[in-house]
Amino acid sequence: MYALTLRTRRSVGRWSNMTGGLILLAVLLFPVYWMVNLSLSPGGSTLTSELFPADPSLQGYKTAIADQGGNLVTSLLVALGSVALSLAVATPAAYAIAQFRLKGARILLLAVVVGQMIPGIVLANALYDAFNKLGLLNSILGLILANATAGVPFAVLIISAFMQAVPPGIIEAARVDGAGHVRAFLSVVLPVSTNALVTAGIFSFLFAWSDFLFALTLTTTERVRPITLGIYQYIGTQVTNWNSVMATAVLASIPAVILLVSAQKFIAAGATGGAIK
Repeated sequence: MYALTLRTRRSVGRWSNMTGGLILLAVLLFPVYWMVNLSLSPGGSTLTSELFPADPSLQGYKTAIADQGGNLVTSLLVALGSVALSLAVATPAAYAIAQFRLKGARILLLAVVVGQMIPGIVLANALYDAFNKLGLLNSILGLILANATAGVPFAVLIISAFMQAVPPGIIEAARVDGAGHVRAFLSVVLPVSTNALVTAGIFSFLFAWSDFLFALTLTTTERVRPITLGIYQYIGTQVTNWNSVMATAVLASIPAVILLVSAQKFIAAGATGGAIK
């Protein structure tokens, strides 16, 4: 009788936890659903839209692609360029910190962490003055360099933590076989650090894709305009046509969703790979 009561309590507890989790998930995902709902509503009004669109329309997406398609391409180029630059700089730096046992490596990592604490507006103002002198304002290259200031420090922390867990024996074996430091790094360390590289690359992409501050500060023309700034300025011109605004937001969310869903196993492994050595 006692065992039956205990099983009943456990079953009730599991169902209660599941129900509570589903309710919390529904609350968290409702803004996303409402964004998609408004993007399909013909009228595009936030006040008259129904909970379920009775007559969905893709007109908002057609308008969004026509008006914001170039901005989406700009954001994609900036994000991919930021990923390439961040990994190119952070990966060898992380390898040196993790494997060469450099003096002051901990101080260097502390400096990286402190650098991430600097407010973005401070960096943006400093970069504006520097880029103005270098002619990098209103350029994709300038935005790539600016966004890499956030991607490189994070990538160094993630990759160095993972590379510290790489067994020194496999590197020593490569060295015994005649491989130099560069060959051992490229042929041995990089292949086993895939999880960390993918994790760092995805977060660098998300940093650049969602950037608004650098985009607002370092671009002053419509020639180069990331999607975040495009949505911000789009709201002012389409305030009575919210289906186009929300359609743009949906389109801007798709790359991030695809990356996170397709690479979630790499993110989990890369984020925890350096926790246990």
